[in-house]
Amino acid sequence: MNLDQIKEKLKELLTEKRYIHSLNVADSAKKLAEMYGADEEKAYLAGIVHDCAKYFKTDKVDYYVAKYDIELDELEVGNIALSHSIIGSYVAKYEFGIDDEDVISSVRYHTTGKVDMSLMEKIIYVADLIEVGRDYPGVDELRDLAYAGDMDAAMIQSFDNTISLMIKKGNTIHPRSVAARNFMITERKKKKAIKNL
Repeated sequence: MNLDQIKEKLKELLTEKRYIHSLNVADSAKKLAEMYGADEEKAYLAGIVHDCAKYFKTDKVDYYVAKYDIELDELEVGNIALSHSIIGSYVAKYEFGIDDEDVISSVRYHTTGKVDMSLMEKIIYVADLIEVGRDYPGVDELRDLAYAGDMDAAMIQSFDNTISLMIKKGNTIHPRSVAARNFMITERKKKKAIKNL
C-alpha cells in the first residue's frame, strides 16, 4: 500500500477524531525527526499508522492474534488500550505492507515504551503525547522538553506522567514502562558521571 491507500484504510478503521489525531502525530513525528536527525518519511509513516488497531473489537483482536500468532502478556489480554500497539504493528507490517522494522517497532512500543529505545521509537512515543490536539495537565512542559532538544528528558517526564496517572487511577502499570524509565534514568546518570570525570 502507498501512503494514500494507507490513509484511506485508516479512515475505515478509526473514528474521525482518532484519524485527525493520527495525522497530528504524523506531523509532530516528522517535525521531531527533522530536529533530531531521523528519517522524516519513516517518522511520518509510523505516526500515521500507530493507532491502526485502536478500535478493534474483541472478535477482530482474536482474529489477528490467531492469524499472526501474536503473543500478548497477562496485562495486554483483554486490554485494547495496551494491546492495540502490538496488534497494530502486525497490521502495519502484514496488512499495510510496511516492511521497515524501525517503523514497525515504533508502532509496537508507542504505548508502553521499552528498554533501550531507538530514536524513532522515542519520536513516535513522544509525538503521540505532544501532538497539537493534545490538551492535558503537563503537555506544554512535555512539548517544551521535546522541542528544546532533550528527547530523553521528554521521555522520562512522559513516563513519570503516565505512571503517576496510572497510580492515581488505581490501574496496573506495565513492567515495560517501568523498565524503560529505569533504563533511561540509569543511562542519563552514567552519561552525567562520564561528563563530570
